[in-house]
Amino acid sequence: MQHLFWRWLANALGLFLTTYVVPGIVVEGVGSALAAALVLGIVNAVIRPLVIFFTLPINLLTLGLFTFVVNGLMLWLVSGVVSGFHVRGFWPAVFGSIVLSIFSYVINGLLR
Repeated sequence: MQHLFWRWLANALGLFLTTYVVPGIVVEGVGSALAAALVLGIVNAVIRPLVIFFTLPINLLTLGLFTFVVNGLMLWLVSGVVSGFHVRGFWPAVFGSIVLSIFSYVINGLLR
């Protein structure tokens, strides 16, 4: 349980750092970053696998690159649900999801 807490904080930090790298993604405070990280974790656990399954032919055709688009759409979806977290367009969502995954990977690696 403690591991989930630290991963949640690490993803919130990664989300907060993403706002400095990707123009078009705005987090209005620490609370919004924590809420967005929580909702993003739930969306990635529940909705993302379904979307990946239904887009499997496109994913195979693009050799997995369509997964970046799916990740961006999940980030964009979270911005519509969480107040104080804004993604201003499709391309900032896609680039933000790539940067967020890199930051989360590095931060979670440092926590181990």
